[in-house]
Amino acid sequence: MAPVAPRSGDAIFANIERVNAELFTLTYGAIVRQLLTDLEEVEEVNKQLEQMGYNIGIRLIDEFLAKSNVSRCVDFRETADVIAKVGFKMFLGVTASVSNWDAEGTCCSIILEDNPLVDFVELPDTCQGLYYCNMLSGVIRGALEMVSMKTEVTWIRDVLRGDDVKLLKQVPEEYPYKDDECFMLKKIKISKHLFKDT
Repeated sequence: MAPVAPRSGDAIFANIERVNAELFTLTYGAIVRQLLTDLEEVEEVNKQLEQMGYNIGIRLIDEFLAKSNVSRCVDFRETADVIAKVGFKMFLGVTASVSNWDAEGTCCSIILEDNPLVDFVELPDTCQGLYYCNMLSGVIRGALEMVSMKTEVTWIRDVLRGDDVKLLKQVPEEYPYKDDECFMLKKIKISKHLFKDT
């Protein structure tokens, strides 16, 4: 039997079971609000959101690989492209674009034109240090770690705070393994460029 061709984000999104976007957005907002109430410190909330996202990402990658039929990415450019065009479309229903590559091909920006998580959201002055969508950082870190890409995710800018956000920077490999002993180990520093144009 011939191998199954990779599916586009649009094709997967059309066939995937969905929940109401407003319900999803408001539920996420309730989670963030409860964390703010329970933890009181904005930095702790940022850490908890990232950890929650990480836990989701390590499970979500299985569904992504099963439904997308994406094969192993050959380089960082392809990985960023798959995240932007297939991953975001499959799970959030939005397509992202990849731009602003550095000369070495180790840093880029992933831009989401529309982020359903920030609908109906305004941050009060007391929460200006909050990275509201930090769960997305954790999801990316967790998913990539499950395919042997060690990552760090750092927010540089956030539209809810009046900024743009930047995503994906690769750092040199720091593992004592030989190339043939592991499946594409890399240390990647990820920052985020999630929302409107820069």
